[in-house]
Amino acid sequence: MSSSAVEPESPDLVCQLDNVQGVVDALTSVRWKRQQDAVLELSEHGIVLIVEETACLQAKVYLQRELFVRYEYSAEGRPRFGVSLGLFVDCLNTFSAQGHSSAIELRYPGPDMQLLLKSVESSDSCTYAEIRTRIPDTISWDYNFEPAGSTPLSFTVKSAALKEAIDDLEWPGSSIHLILQPTPPSVTFRGEGHGDLQIDFMCQANTDLLVAFHCDREVSHRYKYKFLRATTSNIPSSVIRDNRGSKLTIGRGGMLKVQHLVSVAKPAIPQPHVDSAGYQQPSRIAYIEFFVKPEVDEDDANDT
Repeated sequence: MSSSAVEPESPDLVCQLDNVQGVVDALTSVRWKRQQDAVLELSEHGIVLIVEETACLQAKVYLQRELFVRYEYSAEGRPRFGVSLGLFVDCLNTFSAQGHSSAIELRYPGPDMQLLLKSVESSDSCTYAEIRTRIPDTISWDYNFEPAGSTPLSFTVKSAALKEAIDDLEWPGSSIHLILQPTPPSVTFRGEGHGDLQIDFMCQANTDLLVAFHCDREVSHRYKYKFLRATTSNIPSSVIRDNRGSKLTIGRGGMLKVQHLVSVAKPAIPQPHVDSAGYQQPSRIAYIEFFVKPEVDEDDANDT
């Protein structure tokens, strides 16, 4: 090292986004309560945001490096830091005010380990923001999602239909049975609590709603309603209108994985995006995954 003036260390990450609103939509989808902490993990492949609730519900938002118009990563390993999810979303929203989603730069770490944000599109003005970070808590449980057998137990349903079904199940509340059966091929949500309500997706009768179905044996697991509802309740209406489809998979032990897709493509630009390296991106999608642990008791049907 030089004995002269010490230069600031280069940041672990400098990246730029040209559609802030798409990222806001993705992060809002996993914001199920007002005061909520999140962990951001950085890597050469992109950014992962992780949130969880009482070791029973975990969500991840994957922002792959292809979503960014610039992504310069220089850290060793995978740095992690904690932020307030609400503060992060509200801060990003200031850069997409009045329906105009400006391009922004994210930089980490700042001089005091902050997450730094600034607008980069306007020559007339520049907006800066910094978010104080913290040492992250250890993620308290490993979702360790494994297939329940040689044949996947999964189905894909239009996002709007899934959200409507889960919203309707709020009346009985408490616990929700999720049942898959191969004959006839169908998916059943059954609510039990203050009353009983059953919603069926029949594979042959609802081909416009039930996009795909894979099941070779009947399986039934019960999930707490508030955790199941969190997987759809905060998805923005703009994402629901896209109706790309949500995939639900039951893994070993009844672990439920719910996957959504959110577009991060810049609006009003018909041609595919081309990044600085000349790579043409046909589809710029943020991936969201929820993991819900089942309620377990002697009456639960197993999936072995």
